[in-house]
Amino acid sequence: MTRPSFIRTVIPVWLVTAAWDFLCATALTVLAYHGTFAHLWQGVASTVVGPTAIDGGTTPIAVGIALHLAVAFTWSAIFVAAALTSPAIRRSIATPTGALGVALVYGPIIWLVMSLAVIPLATGHFPRIGFRWWVQIFAHPPFVTIPLVFMTRRVLGETESVPATTAYSAESTA
Repeated sequence: MTRPSFIRTVIPVWLVTAAWDFLCATALTVLAYHGTFAHLWQGVASTVVGPTAIDGGTTPIAVGIALHLAVAFTWSAIFVAAALTSPAIRRSIATPTGALGVALVYGPIIWLVMSLAVIPLATGHFPRIGFRWWVQIFAHPPFVTIPLVFMTRRVLGETESVPATTAYSAESTA
């Protein structure tokens, strides 16, 4: 069986992950926090543009969405690269239960790295660890990593009957 290349694997994983997280983040903001679509994505943009992005119109919204897509691509690419090179990860995601376990671990890792390192480096501000911060810890698996891991599993063709015991060749990851 020919394994998909990195690009052929990461593109659908990224698109599904980015789209689902976009919908979930927007729904959480609008329905649970009573915020607005515009303010959510302007807030995302403010991490790189600064506070002028808040209430800055449509350009910061577009910047926020572009930043969201870039971050989703980065985390998708990290996981896909790990799955392509690690027989242990492929074995772990070969079953639905294993894939769920990986997603439940990877989601909080993403939020911890983003909230405690990436965002503070970009903004110069450490996060306020309150209710919404904890919501993100628990929301990242269903919003981000369950679709990310299961889409990776699907694209790689991992099933319970296919053992994942060998590393990918250099040609298959190009």
